[in-house]
Amino acid sequence: MPRVIPPENLGCPPIRALTFDSLGLIKVTEARGKDRENPTVVNTWGEMNASRTVLAASIDDRLRNPLLAVARKDGNVEILNPCNGDLHFAYSAFGDDTCSPADDEISALHLFRKKKDDQTERSCTLLTCTKKGDVSLRLVKFPDARDDSMDDAAPKTWKACGSGEILVGKVDGSENFTLFGGRRVEANIWDLEQCTKIWSAKSPPKDNLGIFTPTWFTSATFLSNDDHRKFVTGTKSHQVRLYDIAAQRRPVLSFDFRETAITAIAEDPDGHTIYVGTASADLASFDIRTGKLLGSFLGKCSGSIRSVVRHPQHPVIASCGLDRYLRVYDVKTRQLISAVFLKQHLTGLVFDSGFTGEETVVDVATEEKMTIMEQEDDETEKAPVKTKKSKKEKRSREKVFEGEDDEENEDETEKAPVKTKKSKKEKRSREKVSEGEEKDELRSKKTREHKKKTKKVKHDQED
Repeated sequence: MPRVIPPENLGCPPIRALTFDSLGLIKVTEARGKDRENPTVVNTWGEMNASRTVLAASIDDRLRNPLLAVARKDGNVEILNPCNGDLHFAYSAFGDDTCSPADDEISALHLFRKKKDDQTERSCTLLTCTKKGDVSLRLVKFPDARDDSMDDAAPKTWKACGSGEILVGKVDGSENFTLFGGRRVEANIWDLEQCTKIWSAKSPPKDNLGIFTPTWFTSATFLSNDDHRKFVTGTKSHQVRLYDIAAQRRPVLSFDFRETAITAIAEDPDGHTIYVGTASADLASFDIRTGKLLGSFLGKCSGSIRSVVRHPQHPVIASCGLDRYLRVYDVKTRQLISAVFLKQHLTGLVFDSGFTGEETVVDVATEEKMTIMEQEDDETEKAPVKTKKSKKEKRSREKVFEGEDDEENEDETEKAPVKTKKSKKEKRSREKVSEGEEKDELRSKKTREHKKKTKKVKHDQED
């Protein structure tokens, strides 16, 4: 089998899958749509160490500050950045002074998505459960978190079983209830607020031959994110069981699939389709309402399937297992889109639904830098800034000032008396008027002198 199987007339949508293996490595596989059809490994985080095998994983793939939690074989729980693999915090599920016993490994892990406080961005809530049934619900604060924003609350702990081994742990979509089950442990549901058991299944009766099959759950999933009352389990005895806690304690539907153990179950967003993987590398889809087989997925695996995940946005599912391949299938046609060889035995996988293939994912460090730059920009906007002006701006500014000066001068001239220049016609008319006045004065003088002379002549004649 080739290391990468090219698709035939099928394009892989933009997906980002994180796989975990038996040597403690975390590998990031990406496909960026039709331009880059074959998924390829882009990153590998961690060092090869068999004691650090990843047993369980959970992701909170929100757009801002996404988180990834992994539980390792040595009992350590790590909170990572799924974008670049940086370690935020790590602690031991068995205490700081003691090591995990070989027969009490972590079997279930859940990273809560909902925020109980808007200020707790530098913290997360984790649920862990060991094989012996020790359940712990704790709030984990990062080293750089603010102490005044969160209260140091002690973790809630309780016992999920008195005997047997817990092999399955699943939290519902509302994150208010959790499901446990395992070897010689019947399926039971707990209320996370009160930390109390609210329902427990009853063992199925003996078969037609009078043979009682011991309880051995290997996988489980809730059918709907909004309803915790219906869930599906897979057993070691190759049975698929549907439970409805509102109806009865025993399975409402049960059917067999192949002849090997059911190792992985995933639900579809439609609420009635499930995907079942077995230890003999069989992968098929069922309608859980009737138990009808919808079809088997083509491109048979060659090793036990350990994880099956349905992508929340694109119509594809991915599976991985002991044959060291990550396989991507189309849900509608059930054909193999691509298979990537990852060298180690794979123990699980998760999808990063925030990946689009085009947008660049910004990690926490760059976000902090961006916030600092935004604060600096705000400060510079508040302070007055002296900018250099171009020649055109200076000229336009001078013209504006000149216009303002002209307006001021015009106002002053309106207020002060204005001496205007007279034209030549006005001067000539003025001169003519003055000459006429002088002539009239001379005429009046002559008439006066003439009257005086005539009076003297008459007076002399009389004498």
